[in-house]
Formats: sequence, C-alpha cells, structure tokens
Amino acid sequence: MESCHGQMDSLTAVISSQFCVPGNLHLTIVRKPRGFTNGKFKVTDDKGNYVFNVKEKTLSIHGRLLLLDSGSNPIVTFKKKILSAHRRWQVFRGGSSDYVDLLFTTKNSSLVQFKIELDVFLAGNEGNNSWDFKVVGNWVERSCIVYDKDSTPVAQIQKKRTFGGIVLGKDTLNVTVYPQVDYAFIVALIVILYEIKRDGED
Repeated sequence: MESCHGQMDSLTAVISSQFCVPGNLHLTIVRKPRGFTNGKFKVTDDKGNYVFNVKEKTLSIHGRLLLLDSGSNPIVTFKKKILSAHRRWQVFRGGSSDYVDLLFTTKNSSLVQFKIELDVFLAGNEGNNSWDFKVVGNWVERSCIVYDKDSTPVAQIQKKRTFGGIVLGKDTLNVTVYPQVDYAFIVALIVILYEIKRDGED
C-alpha cells in the first residue's frame, strides 16, 4: 500500500497516491437518472473539470461497474457479492476482478439500517474483525462523514439541492475530501452507497 504524506502524518492511499492533494478538495457528484447510456455518475472538481465517470462493465455478469478517469481509463472495478446478507461489495484495481488485485471490501454494519453505517476493510484485513474506514450518516438526507480507523474524519458528503435535480431527477452531492486523502477512494465509497440504496428499492 502507498502512503500520502503532508498535513496529515500518513494516510494510506487505498487506490493510489496520485489521487492525494495537499489541501481540501471539493468535488461535485451528479448521479444521472436511470436510462442514461453515457454513464451513471459524473464527477467534477470545483473548477468544473471532469474527473471521473461510472459505467457498467460491458459483457459483465452481475452488473459490475467501472470507475473511469477523464480519459476513460479504468481506475477500479466494483463487484457485488451475490446473496450477501450485509450487501457486501468488493473493489479491484483497474479493470480486474482477480483476487490479487483486490483493494478493499465493504459491508453494512447491521442487517437492518435506517441510517448509513458502512464498514470498509482494506485488502489483507482478512478477518474483518475491525474496520479500516467507516461511513456514517443519513443517506436519505445525503449527509455522511467518512472516518479512518482512528475515527478521524477524512471526507464529508452533503446533498446539493438544485432546480435541475428536482425537474430531471438528478441527484447532486457536494463532497469535501480532506488534505492527503485518496479522493478516488472516497468517490468509490459513494458509488457503493448509491448501489446499496438502489438494491433496497428493487
């Protein structure tokens, strides 16, 4: 695993240290209505630059997803564990879904949840006895905080209410990623939260 160094002593870069920046990073995530063929999400920075997109992996089973950068290069692959009571997800490096490329897994903390409590386990934490990161909050309000294993906040998620969102059915989030935190990892967690919510609606 790589480490980011800077204002925080040392934080593991779950995906890559290239996604760590020295100051706070503000991202906007727009979840597009169902039926859009050019991607499920669009992620931009505070200057409006296109950062990431999320698409379904073509010819995949179980609806695997890809997080793509602005050049359409795969950053991670999402894979839902079928028949998992805790709605587990696995996330792999690049376009792979091989165990050797596993980056992290997630699961709901409890079977019945009215609020978000998502546990994150890095690859190598085989026992899953203690989480490495946790997302806590109210997903109905889209208000969540991501904590590291020391219970230090590393990112904050808030809903942005827009006229276009109401009319077009889009869902827009403002995300603040704290200094030297892997922002691709934070975006990946948000994608999983949306997919868990969608599963609950199906």
